[in-house]
Amino acid sequence: MATPQLASFKIPAIENEPMVPTLAPYPLIPADPMQRTYAPASADRKALQAALTEMEQQLPFEVPCIVNGKEVKTGKIAKQPMPHDHARHICTYHEADEATVAAAIEGSLAAKAEWESMPWNDRAAIFLKAADLVSGKYRYKLLAATMLGQGKNAWQAEIDAAAEASSTAGHTGSPPALVGNVVVWKPSPAATYSNYIVHQIFTEAGVPPGVIQFTPGPPAEVVAQTINNPNFSALHFTGSTFIFKKLWKDIAANLDIYKGYPRIVGETGGKNFHLIHKSAEIRNAVIQTVRGAFEYQGQKCSALSRLYVSTSVWNAGFKDQLLSEIAKIKVGSPTDFSNFMGPVIGRPAYGKILGYIQKAKDAGGEVLIGGTGDDSKGYFIQPTVILSKDPKSVTLVEEIFGPVVTVFLYEDEDYEKTLDIIDATTDYALTGAIFAAERKALLTATNRLRNAAGNVYYNEKCTGAVVGQQPFGGARASGTNDKAGSISIFYRFVSARSIKENFVGLEEFHYPSNLV
Repeated sequence: MATPQLASFKIPAIENEPMVPTLAPYPLIPADPMQRTYAPASADRKALQAALTEMEQQLPFEVPCIVNGKEVKTGKIAKQPMPHDHARHICTYHEADEATVAAAIEGSLAAKAEWESMPWNDRAAIFLKAADLVSGKYRYKLLAATMLGQGKNAWQAEIDAAAEASSTAGHTGSPPALVGNVVVWKPSPAATYSNYIVHQIFTEAGVPPGVIQFTPGPPAEVVAQTINNPNFSALHFTGSTFIFKKLWKDIAANLDIYKGYPRIVGETGGKNFHLIHKSAEIRNAVIQTVRGAFEYQGQKCSALSRLYVSTSVWNAGFKDQLLSEIAKIKVGSPTDFSNFMGPVIGRPAYGKILGYIQKAKDAGGEVLIGGTGDDSKGYFIQPTVILSKDPKSVTLVEEIFGPVVTVFLYEDEDYEKTLDIIDATTDYALTGAIFAAERKALLTATNRLRNAAGNVYYNEKCTGAVVGQQPFGGARASGTNDKAGSISIFYRFVSARSIKENFVGLEEFHYPSNLV
């Protein structure tokens, strides 16, 4: 009998879970039984509410570091407050100290050889299992942790923490790990508990101990210890432009100690725009603007911040409809499903956002709606629209990362001049949306704004890139544009090697050109 041969493998086709982005008077496509709307009386609403109730009854949770598969409790305790109720916190967590980070680095290097030699299909199977756990067993727990910990409403938690996480097999540690790297993961202090759940999912899915170490703690200390190691080989960063530039400088200063040239991947800030052409369909442009600016309190790197509107459209109903729709927005606790907006992430953000609103007012900007906040219980800021006559006003130039959008009006005949203004106003280049019925207007803007946005949308808001459909990322001060959600991001974390094999040996070293 012949020796049995190993079977070949085939990665299953991966499809995004269907999303339901709008309430429509009639369905544009047949309803999908897998769609999750979290509508009243739905099974998903009931399950999520139960998860929220159970989680709130158990607060606060204790979160350790996880190094080599084991809990490490350093005793250096920090808290993650709930931004909608800042007197309470969702968890206490043990901050990684110098010894813990050193152990994490050493343990990762020890796990590296076996992990990188594991066949691709087996590593992929582990992360496919993680995706199944996110979309099933842990879904409502992960959503509840995101709502309480980061102040997202149910739908924002669904699209960001469940649907996107399961599509990408987890958070920032997963792309490098999936292609064979080992990772020291430092979660954001404002997302410690939800990230801890994700790490638990990785462990249950079969990620071996040491492959993804979980080291919450002070960013400067944890990161510095990691990038000072000679074996450091890559940074996968999401955060502010300022911090990313500093890390790049620190890594550059360490080049002489590294065994190779580290790969640096970053997704940072944005100052994203909507451009409303005179031919735009007003109702769609208004509703897309409301969502783009105020979903998750404008705390998305892709959130709308700059709004350029044709004067004729503004006066033909855009202004009135925009302010009317914004006036309907309810702001409050994410546990009240009727609230469209929740709190901003913390006190520093609250102070910064209100400070920018005041700067705009001091410079002559007109607050059309909102402009106020209340931090007595949670960090709540009303959705704000500022009208500016200065195209270089502070709230059109600098990133705010909050529920503030600034409007600049242009005359219809100045459409192309306005494109130059959009391109030159900020250092960022993440997302932008163009609203126009005229195809020429769309193409003209797309070509003139080639370097102003890494993700461009036609008649659609500037947020909500779908994994596998709109690879996400921007350039200039917005990051390295490595397109998360596509194969491109994986190529950044591999080092290609070519192998050549000869089957016919040489008998002479001379070439024909050497003959005389």
